[in-house]
Amino acid sequence: MKYRTLGRTNLRVSDIGFGAWGIGGSMWIGARDEESVRALERAIGGGLNFIDTALAYGDGHSEQVVGGVVKRHPELIVATKVPPKNLVWPARPGVPIDRVFPYDYIIARTEQSLKNLGMETVHLQQLHVWSPEWIGADDWRRAAEKLKRDGKVRFFGISVNDHQPESVMEVLRTGLIDVIQVIYNIFDQSPEDALLGLCEELNIGVIARVPFDEGSLTGNIRPDTTFPPGDWRHGYFAGDRKRQVWERIEKLRPLVEPHAAGLADAALRFCLSHPAVSTVIPGIRTVKHAEENCASSDRGPLPPQLLQELRKHRWVRNFYD
Repeated sequence: MKYRTLGRTNLRVSDIGFGAWGIGGSMWIGARDEESVRALERAIGGGLNFIDTALAYGDGHSEQVVGGVVKRHPELIVATKVPPKNLVWPARPGVPIDRVFPYDYIIARTEQSLKNLGMETVHLQQLHVWSPEWIGADDWRRAAEKLKRDGKVRFFGISVNDHQPESVMEVLRTGLIDVIQVIYNIFDQSPEDALLGLCEELNIGVIARVPFDEGSLTGNIRPDTTFPPGDWRHGYFAGDRKRQVWERIEKLRPLVEPHAAGLADAALRFCLSHPAVSTVIPGIRTVKHAEENCASSDRGPLPPQLLQELRKHRWVRNFYD
């Protein structure tokens, strides 16, 4: 496992992190705590030291599972998130911050996360959505400052709205944000346009999320793939989206196979090929996934010529709508 510095936090994080949404037990059908813990332990045994969770993942269940593992591995670096009070993802234009992140709410939700995790201090707290309209608001600023001052959080960040990397450009220049988390993968290369360069300039840590495009870039989503009732991917891959994905994946396979252990390996290493990225957080729910994903770290960035070819496969669309 290789390690990188998480921006100006100076935290040394494994370049493959553990995305803990799926172990929350809701929206992702089939998650079992016993297997989740085994996956976490296997990943840690492979050198992984960074876990990203959120209070919204299973209404705190993901944090509780992570917290049980942290008791045995206090060296782990943990990030979590404050859910929007109105429970709307992503943030909508025109909605004031007092309906989403009022001061007292940020404090209370952070304390709930600390209780779930069994930690006195969490390394990174993030706002789970963001609107550029809130940049001048006082609530989130005062809350971030108080949480740091009281020793509840070490660093503060933002989880960027789906496919909207430009929405945080202005707030990063305030100096109040230490880390951002953003969708970045072979299909959504939009962070490269401006955001990643700004993060390098300001020494802001970058967590790359959704490296597999919710599963499509693993190569396992076929036109006839089905998801059980209650699994949120049933909507994400609704209509003819599975066919669209499959057609694009079939064009990627011959490009990456000579250079990678598979599509998933190529997807992770694509993210790690950009120097601004501190860590990439694939969703991990099984021991098999933990082993495969951690192995990508040692293989390093993709060859420059392959990266140039992958630039042609940028796909502008939003399946979250």
